[in-house]
Amino acid sequence: MVTSSRSTSNGQTEIDSAVLAVLPPVQEVLDLTELTGSRWARLTRIHISPGPHGLAALQGEHTATTAIHTLTPSFCPRPIAVGTLHSSPTSHFYLCEWHDFLPADSPLPPPAPFCAQLARVHHSATSPNGKFGFPCTTYNGDLPQDNRWCDTWEELFVQQLRGVLAIREERAGGKDGELERLLPALFGRVIPRLLRPMETKGRRVRPALVHGDLWCGNVGVVVEGGDEAGMVFDPAGFWGHHEYEFGNWRPARNRFDERYFEEYHRLVEKSEPKEDYEDRNMLYGVRFNLNAAALFPENKEFLDMAIEDIRRLVDKYPEGYTE
Repeated sequence: MVTSSRSTSNGQTEIDSAVLAVLPPVQEVLDLTELTGSRWARLTRIHISPGPHGLAALQGEHTATTAIHTLTPSFCPRPIAVGTLHSSPTSHFYLCEWHDFLPADSPLPPPAPFCAQLARVHHSATSPNGKFGFPCTTYNGDLPQDNRWCDTWEELFVQQLRGVLAIREERAGGKDGELERLLPALFGRVIPRLLRPMETKGRRVRPALVHGDLWCGNVGVVVEGGDEAGMVFDPAGFWGHHEYEFGNWRPARNRFDERYFEEYHRLVEKSEPKEDYEDRNMLYGVRFNLNAAALFPENKEFLDMAIEDIRRLVDKYPEGYTE
């Protein structure tokens, strides 16, 4: 790593604040080692103790899994504990019940039992305060979600989406021109047009517990003695609109085909106004593609897919929300 550094009075090297500002979260700089190999720059290896995100991520997973397990005990492994190792105060653990799953490329659980369990998670309880959000930060991959409590679903969706966009920009090393051009219309017209009608004219979105990252990689079928509904794990949970879950089913890569949509909505009607359902799903899919773009900034395919869908929605709703 090439740094702009300087020597302290005792001969050690300290890191300039400009370098610290762009490092991952740092709890403590453990060691700086001067290296050789360049005639033109000072080379320094930085050994850091990572910041609190590791523990926060595990705490979020434990809390979200506990919430799901409380509502449907057979639908996820039983969480046991989360904490910090005595032998290594910067290392943390999460313990849960062990299950042997079929290989990852095995078929998904059948739609009927799986969707019945998922609907039970979504509709057997509401948030403790009637608001949208979660009592702690949860993580989609290593992306922290802004779960601060909000009075409306639209408010929470915007809050979380802005957080994802900020992380994507930071990890990609800058803004994307086409995305930036579309964002004012996305936030000013599209999101109000598709989300606000669900919470006006006497309609209401009841906060539902969502898994938050429900793709095929977070679903397993137990090898022996398991419920054919399968099990879910690694949630990025919060209290939101239950249909948000299906934005992650939209891409074919995640293997939830039309049978799962149909089965779920055989049990639970689409939210009103139903005529907006497909476009709401596209909007939720944008969020998941932007998540992927932030997780894998070197793969521009995810950002391109998000931009394409944003453009479609912006073109379709030039007037935005009107009462």
